[in-house]
Amino acid sequence: MAESIKGKRIFITGGAGFIGSTLAGLLLDDNEVTIFDNFTRNAIAGKPFEKHPNLRTVKGDVLEGDGFRSAAVAAKPDIFVHAAAIAGIATVVKSPTMTMRVNMIGTANALGIARQLDGLERFVDFSTSEVFGSLAFRSRETTPATLGEAGEARWTYAVSKLAGEHLSAAYFREFSLPTVMVRPFNVYGPGQVGDSALRTFILRALAGEDIHIYGDGNQIRAWCYVSDFVEGLLLCMTHPDAVGESFNIGNSRAVITILGLAETCLRVLESKSKIIFAPPLSADIELRIPSVQKAREVLGFESKVDLEQGVRLTAETFLKDGVVKRA
Repeated sequence: MAESIKGKRIFITGGAGFIGSTLAGLLLDDNEVTIFDNFTRNAIAGKPFEKHPNLRTVKGDVLEGDGFRSAAVAAKPDIFVHAAAIAGIATVVKSPTMTMRVNMIGTANALGIARQLDGLERFVDFSTSEVFGSLAFRSRETTPATLGEAGEARWTYAVSKLAGEHLSAAYFREFSLPTVMVRPFNVYGPGQVGDSALRTFILRALAGEDIHIYGDGNQIRAWCYVSDFVEGLLLCMTHPDAVGESFNIGNSRAVITILGLAETCLRVLESKSKIIFAPPLSADIELRIPSVQKAREVLGFESKVDLEQGVRLTAETFLKDGVVKRA
């Protein structure tokens, strides 16, 4: 799918993160890519493409409008991917104010800058599956957003992302900015940084360390391997019918409880780690399974990697890259 984008200039905020860096790595051979990031999380370090001649990295903050604008104008992008955000439940709960500022004001800055760029073909905004609240079963793009109690730190992430999604849609309607909104559903895989449950489970299983489950483990998720998600993202960047639309991108077949996920990691990786239960850290998502019917029908998207294969591929890469040593 990456081969469908050639000779383009692509600007990626949050491009040093997990998904942004994976996307950049696929596009660099045939395109000029500028990454704008504060490098709090750096998934590019040590990657084979870190010194690629088509890659330009700019350290900056989406809250600093002048520096952000200067970087985007200098990049002269054909495609603007806005992936920069505060994410990860531990970070969100610890820093809810910064979460809302970065996700709302940062997105407002990105859209305002994008509108001023000449010849922009596409603006892709990252939203989140959390806009569907704590009970999301086969949620469609038109399913009403249902969030939790005001003041609960967990929901600051979803609220801020939903605000950005509404603003992106408004820029399309009012100013004809070619926006597309993408809702990722539990993406995982090689290169992941941060505190994702599956990344943590895999690392601990390989190291022979206890796996902690917060709550009773009955929470249900659908897990999407990063190569599948990026394929859906590339379709959002190129398909003519994507403009002005929002899309759920995930794997609606890779559905499992959190306890089942931990047990799968132990079995697939032949680990002797123990599973330890602990009280929940915050409000939780009990059920999150997407409907990807719209992405299938409009974009032709279909996930390919099943959960066990994805766990195995991720673990192999973590070991090869020296992220963890097997116990």
